[in-house]
Amino acid sequence: MKTVAVVDARKRFAQLLASVEAGEEVVITRRGRTVARLVPERPRTAAEVFAPLWDEAFSDLEAPDDLPATPVSAW
Repeated sequence: MKTVAVVDARKRFAQLLASVEAGEEVVITRRGRTVARLVPERPRTAAEVFAPLWDEAFSDLEAPDDLPATPVSAW
């Protein structure tokens, strides 16, 4: 984890972003107190992205019972 003062972060922003892209966490401080934290974006699955939408939009629906597996015929 790298710690950088706001003044230095302004001067070296592109370098800090390169560090974050490489996986490093950067803490930005003002007068010794943390004011921001830059962290790498982690990949998310589609399920993680759409879960909140599903819960809101379809909260009154119930999942159907699982059906037994059926063989798929050849073309």
